[in-house]
Amino acid sequence: MSELQKFSELDLIAPLARAVAEEGYEIPTPIQVRCIPHLLKGRDLLGSAQTGTGKTAAFALPILQGLHKSGRRERRIRTLIMTPTRELAAQIGASFQTYGRHLRLTSTVIFGGVSQHGQEKALKRGPDILVATPGRLLDLMGQKLISLKHLEYFVLDEADRMLDMGFIHDVRRVIDALPAKRQSLFFSATMPSAVAELADRLLTDPVRVEVAPQSATAERVDQTLMFVDKDDKRKLLETILRDTTVCRVLVFSRTKHGADRICKQLVSRDIAAEAIHGNRSQNARTRALDGFRNGRLRVLVATDIAARGIDVDDVSHVINFDLPNEPESYIHRIGRTARAGRDGKAISFCSGDEMEYLSDIERLIEKRVPVDLDHAFHSDDAANGLVDGLPAESPDKQAQLRRMERARQRRAAGPRPARRTPKRQSAKGQSASAGRSKKRPKAFAPATNRRRRRPR
Repeated sequence: MSELQKFSELDLIAPLARAVAEEGYEIPTPIQVRCIPHLLKGRDLLGSAQTGTGKTAAFALPILQGLHKSGRRERRIRTLIMTPTRELAAQIGASFQTYGRHLRLTSTVIFGGVSQHGQEKALKRGPDILVATPGRLLDLMGQKLISLKHLEYFVLDEADRMLDMGFIHDVRRVIDALPAKRQSLFFSATMPSAVAELADRLLTDPVRVEVAPQSATAERVDQTLMFVDKDDKRKLLETILRDTTVCRVLVFSRTKHGADRICKQLVSRDIAAEAIHGNRSQNARTRALDGFRNGRLRVLVATDIAARGIDVDDVSHVINFDLPNEPESYIHRIGRTARAGRDGKAISFCSGDEMEYLSDIERLIEKRVPVDLDHAFHSDDAANGLVDGLPAESPDKQAQLRRMERARQRRAAGPRPARRTPKRQSAKGQSASAGRSKKRPKAFAPATNRRRRRPR
């Protein structure tokens, strides 16, 4: 199948072809070419693709076409797309509205972190398409506000992230509630054993489509590595941001608290920045994303999971303040720039204790990341895997060593003394073993025990 065929050759109905053309798309991406024909034929599908490959349109277009051809059915949810994060759910919901704007189909998005009142009203109108996160979906199913018995299409997106976020049990509960007759689509960037088992449980004779991870990095991304001591990372970030050509920047932190610290530092230097992560409220996350899209914010600081819903075409720079401990996350991160044919830059900071992560990343992408030796905070120690002149362990290894040391100290301290059992209180409030404790004088009895005089 040619990778360069046009959308006009994919047998899309006229309203969908018109919507695609209005968005300025002429040539489908590889995953769209490989998925759409099979999905139009009703096949189950197992897809492995990274963010930024056009995956959403690959399943949204054939689903919209199938729903349109089967006719409108009032007050029935016929499609469910389940995704791990609120931002990604909102993005997918917006895509269905964009591509389906010339069809008489309705959709809604539900997720936690906000009041469910508005979501209840939308569900009572009976949308054809529901995009949901697992927690809120199960809540509303438990309240009998959602029925899946008329479902025709089920999409599980970002299955590996579902596993990372601890949603795998919730996903199994939803799968158990699906009707037997349905078309199922399963997407995951990686395929650990628990995810593969879930795919086997969900799919029937699926078509397998894989887009190689390297395609998500895009050749247009200019990658740079900077060795720097951990204590100098913030100074290096400030130095980079003094360059006015670094105009719309996505900074990645490995932790939520780290993201907050970076953001606080940038704001103190009069750099417009906000942080986005799982501890922020939904309204705060939405405001931050909107501010980043409309240019009010120059810098958005994010964790890997929160960034899954960020869909901004003109990100000029991605800065990995911390290297990810999963090499696949590096590909997800730098795939946020150089979109829609634009150029982009990805700058990664690497301290001495992150060399193990760097090795994993370069093994996955099968090349060395070019090193900038000329920046003001270059550290030979970091480049040699040293911290304060000594061999360093990765942050994961450091945490493991701390746990082992605490366990060793507990063993050295010997068994803990037995806890003394509290004395049992008798019905009169006396110790059962003491027996002779004095009664409290009547004048000091609690007010609740005083005898109240009956009004005459």
